[in-house]
Amino acid sequence: MSHSDYSIAVLISGNGSNLQAIIDATQSGRINGRVSAVISNRSDAFGLDRARQAGIANTILTSDEAIASYLADLSPQLIVLAGYMRILGAAFTRQFAGRLINIHPSLLPAYRGLDTHTRALAAGDTEHGCSVHFVTPELDAGPIIAQSIVPIAPEDTPESLQQKVQAAEHQLYPQVVAWLAAGRVKMLEEQVWFDQAPLRAPLQVPA
Repeated sequence: MSHSDYSIAVLISGNGSNLQAIIDATQSGRINGRVSAVISNRSDAFGLDRARQAGIANTILTSDEAIASYLADLSPQLIVLAGYMRILGAAFTRQFAGRLINIHPSLLPAYRGLDTHTRALAAGDTEHGCSVHFVTPELDAGPIIAQSIVPIAPEDTPESLQQKVQAAEHQLYPQVVAWLAAGRVKMLEEQVWFDQAPLRAPLQVPA
């Protein structure tokens, strides 16, 4: 498969900093593939500007049905949720099972859902981080591919912790996409496989 054959579609709702990290990694050759489309459910998402600046097709779609139809025509090998804040329905996640991934700002299964940084601090945790997982119908509960751990300092606030975790995300997400593009990561029967063997614990990527 040549550089341009592995097609990645990215779904966003906002700033698109993880989208940018993935675009940069495709341009540098770290990811052997290309971002072929960016889809936003919000017309004011800055990530759409990032797509335009990179010459990537971009569109605004607000329903599962419209997105599924667009993706069926595009037929990307991978669909990346990058700060996509709409919850996708079970029919959608089943249709694209095994090629749909998400990044979540916690060390899953801890702190599914929102306000992860505040919750980690309130619990007195010493470590926090981010996880990339395959998307299944249950929210933030799909098989975990990889994680990055971020230490929590005594003086951390939700804002400072968010910045640390976002910096880790910008390393972790392109790495996982690179592994998928290289055929090293797959999902078989709700289990992550890495280099032809079932993964016993999430891969660790240094933050």
